[in-house]
Amino acid sequence: MEDRLILERIAEVRRRRLKEVWETFKSNRVAYASLYVVMIIVALILVGFVYTPYGPYDFDLGNARQPPSIKHPLGTDELGRDILSRLMVGGRYTIGISVISVLLGTLLGSVLGLISGYLGGSLDTVIQRIVDVALAFPTTLLAIALMVSLGPGMTSLIVAISLSTFPVYARLVRGTVLQLVNEDYITAVKLLGRTSWYIMFKHVLPNILPVIVVQSTYYLGFSILLASSLGFLGLGIPPPTPEWGAMIGGGRVYLFSSPHIVVFPGLFIMAVALAFNLIGDGLRYALDPKSRMFIRRF
Repeated sequence: MEDRLILERIAEVRRRRLKEVWETFKSNRVAYASLYVVMIIVALILVGFVYTPYGPYDFDLGNARQPPSIKHPLGTDELGRDILSRLMVGGRYTIGISVISVLLGTLLGSVLGLISGYLGGSLDTVIQRIVDVALAFPTTLLAIALMVSLGPGMTSLIVAISLSTFPVYARLVRGTVLQLVNEDYITAVKLLGRTSWYIMFKHVLPNILPVIVVQSTYYLGFSILLASSLGFLGLGIPPPTPEWGAMIGGGRVYLFSSPHIVVFPGLFIMAVALAFNLIGDGLRYALDPKSRMFIRRF
């Protein structure tokens, strides 16, 4: 009976905490508005799975480079393809690749950082030297080198972005774990005879999840920019797949004569990347009481 009451109390505290986080996030109007921007664009992409005004691959040279009109709200590209339809379909590649890459990079980096920070010793030294080597290269340059090695394609793009970003998570998680390993509750669990792996994933990981979530949100925006940059350089998904960065790359020669071919994909990329960064700011404000105190003070 007492155990059930304790569990109910813990569940109630968690519900209150989640409600507090949500209310604090909503109070940040910019972050809250950014969430709606992401939802609208994602909804547009989801609609693209079942309906698009025109076929995203159907070209019509007679209507090439048409400016925005009632028939084509965002105009047509250099081959007469409807830009709105291609943006609706291309978003599933740009955003999908970014989400999967962030998930893989977060998983790999967090596990390595957790092991490195908690176990320490020679294992920590080996992991951190690998991380140091990866961090020695600029992220974009490392991603380009990996894409050149792996070849173009969706799988190569996901692997390249994941391997380019995981060192940041590894270093961040390791530093956070080092701050927790000497806490009283960790010492108490050790005295109970729990294994290191149990402590890491049962007690340490839940307490560093807010840091990981905030960093992942920031890196969603960065990964979208990185995936689009690689597509712009011709290192991403091969044409005619309408990936947003590749759309800009294909239309860049018409920047001055038909700027809408480049401007609209660029606006979509900018809107989503900026929105994710602002959402990350809102989550950091909501999940970290210390940051709220600092902001209120200054």
